[in-house]
Amino acid sequence: MARCIEPLKDARWDDFLQRHPRASLFHSSAWLRALSRTYGFQPVAYTTSHDGGDLENAIVFCRVESWLTGGRLVSLPFSDHCDPLVDQEEDRELLSAALEKDFERAKWRYFEIRPRETLDLGTRLRRTQVTYAFHELDLSPSLDTLYGNFHKSSTQRKIRRAERDGLIYREESSKVFLDHFFRLFTISRKRQGLAPQSKKWFASLLDCFGDDMKIRVAFKQERPIAAMVTIRYKDTLTYKYGCSDAEFNNLGSMHLLFWNAIQDAKASGLRYLDFGRCDADQEGLITFKSRWGAAQSEITYSRYGVLEKSTHLFDLYSSKWKSRAAKGVLRRVSPALLPVIGRILYRHIG
Repeated sequence: MARCIEPLKDARWDDFLQRHPRASLFHSSAWLRALSRTYGFQPVAYTTSHDGGDLENAIVFCRVESWLTGGRLVSLPFSDHCDPLVDQEEDRELLSAALEKDFERAKWRYFEIRPRETLDLGTRLRRTQVTYAFHELDLSPSLDTLYGNFHKSSTQRKIRRAERDGLIYREESSKVFLDHFFRLFTISRKRQGLAPQSKKWFASLLDCFGDDMKIRVAFKQERPIAAMVTIRYKDTLTYKYGCSDAEFNNLGSMHLLFWNAIQDAKASGLRYLDFGRCDADQEGLITFKSRWGAAQSEITYSRYGVLEKSTHLFDLYSSKWKSRAAKGVLRRVSPALLPVIGRILYRHIG
């Protein structure tokens, strides 16, 4: 029999994640807590484990309630991947049936899973899919071997350029560095025609993860010119956000940040650097990640619902030509206004 639990209130959750080999940063209590604090999303998990006994399986979701985008379950908002932690086919069938029953009862628009490997839950609901590119770097080789696997005329050259030009690398888990990051993040998002997530989101992540979250900043003299956010969980360092001042991109500032993150992860005995997902048509970003020697694979998100073609307001807004129009508008918006737009928007689009 399947049941629904609240992972943030269940004392078994963190122990279960430590035991399960596919549990990632995005399953963690800290990530769920940050989602709940910032956006009001309610984390829930479906399991066949009995009350009082050890958790043996779970599929974790957030309930997203929005007048703009409708009610649904997402596993998980703002998460590059989130495997269903279910190993037995019998358990998967029970959980799929429970999700389908709750879908009909609650009248959700859909529920969505984001597994590392393609997985069909096998419900009677209509399934739609979107595929992304994913990169992960195996850190088991020596540091010299890792460096030797970098693209010589691009990655290695940019690292040397950053060092030769005297860029300074620093890392902290502090509000001061959060300010450096968020200023550059807002500038970068404006350049891309996108609104930034709210500063509250990043402050919540910093508060929930503490020293496991590092804000890595490259300085030109005393001026911050590039920054990234990485989070350590179990044996993996996850690169989650990056940004830069385009005026200094030719100096290799982002390459300097990644190289220091790799050295840090290697020195800490970690096994993987998770470069995250990118859209399948983002060829430049895919090339950038591949040139670090990272293995490329695919992540397929699956949505389960009933409508063959959605006419929902948000889906219409997301059509390609309207998306291009929105980006054009956002590129002209004052940087001071962009975070306000992001604060309003992102609670609806997890």
